[in-house]
Amino acid sequence: MSQLEETAPESGSLAELARKHGLRPAIARPRFPAYLRQLWERRHFILTYATSRNVSKYSGSALGQLWQVLTPLLNAAIYYVMFGLILGGSKNIPNYPAFLLTGMFVFTYTQRTVTAGAKSISGNLSLIRALHFPRASLPLAYTIQELQQLAVSMGVLLVIVLITGEPISWFWLMVPVVLLLQTMFNIGAGLIMARLGASLRDLGQLLPFIMRTWLYASGVFFAIHDKVVGSAGLPEWVATAMYLNPAASFIEFMRDLLLTRHTPPSMVWLSCLCWAVVTLVGGFWYFWRAEDRYGRG
Repeated sequence: MSQLEETAPESGSLAELARKHGLRPAIARPRFPAYLRQLWERRHFILTYATSRNVSKYSGSALGQLWQVLTPLLNAAIYYVMFGLILGGSKNIPNYPAFLLTGMFVFTYTQRTVTAGAKSISGNLSLIRALHFPRASLPLAYTIQELQQLAVSMGVLLVIVLITGEPISWFWLMVPVVLLLQTMFNIGAGLIMARLGASLRDLGQLLPFIMRTWLYASGVFFAIHDKVVGSAGLPEWVATAMYLNPAASFIEFMRDLLLTRHTPPSMVWLSCLCWAVVTLVGGFWYFWRAEDRYGRG
């Protein structure tokens, strides 16, 4: 009998021996409740990783952390000139600067989180292959990183809202609630994009076009109902569909709280809640299902 024939039964029995003694592969996917517990146990790593990325991101520039505020402000200034002044987007919109900045800051938070989430696995393969940890830690850390940047931007936004004539209102106490719901949605969306980005190599090329289309469809520069139904003459359901777009819902919710003369449809409140819960739960489940495949290949 050859050596190969002698070792084959032995190697075949190894799997049976491992199962008999409760052994399993090191990268095996844990049960979902256990997976969530592992993430909670690594919460300090996730927060530290996000903070260190935030600090190092602007460490090489002269203005440093100021770019967290300057980047959306410069974008908003360009869009204000183009859409507000040249194309007349500010027509019939009270306090258009605050209207525009609110839309820009809220949308940028989701846009940057989704984009970063798509690269969180594919851009950290060396870390994933070297260490054993819940892979969802990476998209979660990227979301926290963007949330930290948003905190600075929201401080600037509130100052601008006051300067442009909006009074302080009790509704401002609801701002953290909107940000909580949006963060829940962003976490779920980031997890979904992380799994897709780990397997679809062309996603990085498509994302800029997807994000740009999403930007224009979310009413960042214009009042959705006025432009879609009033100016374009499209059916009412088109405006409704645009309001139910998650980015538009969070933008309209925030504008409703900060701008006294802005009254979006009441359905955006329910839309924000539904998008937050469904996307968070679905995103975690979808990402967890492929936990044992990240970093292979």
